[in-house]
Amino acid sequence: MGAGSQGAGAALSHKIDLPKETFMTLTLPTPQNPLRIGTRGSPLAMAQAVETRARLSVAFDLPLTAFEIVVIKVTGDLIQDRPLKEIGGKGLFTREIEEDLLAGKIDIAVHSMKDMPTIQPGGLLLDTFLPREDPRDAFVAPLLSALDQLTEGAVVGTSSLRRRAQLLHKRPDLQVVEFRGNVQTRLRKLADGVAECTFLAMAGLNRLGMENVPATPIEDTDMLPAVAQGAIGIERRAGDADTERLLAAIHDTPTGQRLTAERAFLLTLDGSCETPIAGLATLDGDTLHLRGEVLRPDGSEVIAGDRSGPIADGGQMGVDLAQDLLSQAGPHFFDWHDAK
Repeated sequence: MGAGSQGAGAALSHKIDLPKETFMTLTLPTPQNPLRIGTRGSPLAMAQAVETRARLSVAFDLPLTAFEIVVIKVTGDLIQDRPLKEIGGKGLFTREIEEDLLAGKIDIAVHSMKDMPTIQPGGLLLDTFLPREDPRDAFVAPLLSALDQLTEGAVVGTSSLRRRAQLLHKRPDLQVVEFRGNVQTRLRKLADGVAECTFLAMAGLNRLGMENVPATPIEDTDMLPAVAQGAIGIERRAGDADTERLLAAIHDTPTGQRLTAERAFLLTLDGSCETPIAGLATLDGDTLHLRGEVLRPDGSEVIAGDRSGPIADGGQMGVDLAQDLLSQAGPHFFDWHDAK
């Protein structure tokens, strides 16, 4: 399998054939009673919600007005001046959305999967995934195209502990500064000279159509991406049969298979925004290959491993790989006070 998906365009070009009995028993949304799609308000989050709406519209031959996008303000977007680890972690991008979903204010929630905690609140299910985009990181700099072109002591901006640790492992001489915010905010900081370079997800740049950004893809052999990077997940209420069947029509099975392994790996490591963890699963026919790594926060040590096996064993492979890395790491491997 290639690094990225086939893109949204090809998948949206035709109506999905569903069993006749599905339409006979399914109550479809209408412009008068639309399906409400909850999302963050950032440009990338909106692009993901628009893609979800478009896929549902095509699958059921419905007008776009049968789906309403509802923007929900989340704490993670409102607080931009502190690292996530100081204000509550990944849940800051999902908590308010999930509260509205549980309260019935929205019908589904669209998320970037790399932002999702590994355990959902009671009453919610996360089992629909759109075709995965390019999972790689991008090196973004106005005048440079690779990390090794940075001069000694150069200032690099990133809010990701994973990227920070990976960078310092390769280049301990670099100065890493906090770079919170959405894609546009981070690009403004770069243009203002806060740092010489930053790192973004290729998936986000592709979904936003930002071909003009001076970005160079970083091969996953050089920088293993975050777990589930490039994947969109759709959350729903348990027991909502109509929504379950609607979402089944747009679920991408290969993406789900890859994320089963990656998120089992993350869950077993008890991964959060406070722990530098990377992982990526790929498919080759009926075989799944999973690579993962854990890093000291200061980048001084990396422990990596991999597993290969039948796709059906992906979840257990994630657990096994995580347990192996944990046994090598020891009890104080992730201590933050060791970081620079």
